[in-house]
Amino acid sequence: MTMQTSAQIQGVAAGVPFVALPPADASAAAPLVVTWHLMDAPRSEAAMAAALPMAGLRAWRVYFGLPMSGARMPEGGFDEFFRLASADYVLNVAEPVTAQAADEFPAALTELRSQLSLAEGPVGVAGGSAGATIALEVLARSEVSIDAAALVSPVTQLAPAVAANERRFGVTYEWSERSRAVAGNYDFVRRCGELDANVLLVVGEHDDIAFREPAAALHEVLGERSRLVTVPGMEHALAEEPGLDAAPQTPHAAVVDAEFTAWFARHLRA
Repeated sequence: MTMQTSAQIQGVAAGVPFVALPPADASAAAPLVVTWHLMDAPRSEAAMAAALPMAGLRAWRVYFGLPMSGARMPEGGFDEFFRLASADYVLNVAEPVTAQAADEFPAALTELRSQLSLAEGPVGVAGGSAGATIALEVLARSEVSIDAAALVSPVTQLAPAVAANERRFGVTYEWSERSRAVAGNYDFVRRCGELDANVLLVVGEHDDIAFREPAAALHEVLGERSRLVTVPGMEHALAEEPGLDAAPQTPHAAVVDAEFTAWFARHLRA
């Protein structure tokens, strides 16, 4: 099911809500970039499409909604989401969101190609923060051939991100054997050998060290297959709060948008 508003297409593919932005010539074969949004602003597919439209890229740009967000928010809305996160962020939020999004990706991609009549071609993945973890997991699973990835404010290692939440919200996370195993699984510095694509990492100068240092570590182990960009003055979010609806692009998001556009233009070929 799809609905088109001007150049933007909204729909659902295999149960996953999406916003799609077609290339200038939608009739020609073109690469595809699939992006997952942040849990911070922008925290919806529509808001992410407005923040990082990559308008200069000759490719389809599709923005998937995360599980437990937007139309798929748990019953009880934000209150229930924050209750679950407060009870156990790793086991109640990080693990199910990442696993479900990665599980549903191949079927959603297949249905998306059918709905939008997309030719087979190169695929890139992108994401911000928790959405970057999903992009990395999709890349590591290799169920779909991925040619390039671009990540902003990325969670490349889950354990430091949990520590950042502790500092941000003034709480202490009680680790368990199971949650440590989950964090170990979502440590892509350790799993760098599974990342068979060129990877762009963009971090904010004023973001928490829990995001900047793991991104730098991933860049170091990936070597020439990666690029690390630090955006002066940028913090973690890419949009103004509340970050649910499409909003004017911020200056920092414009910088990230330009980096993503150039990266995919270089590494995705029709």
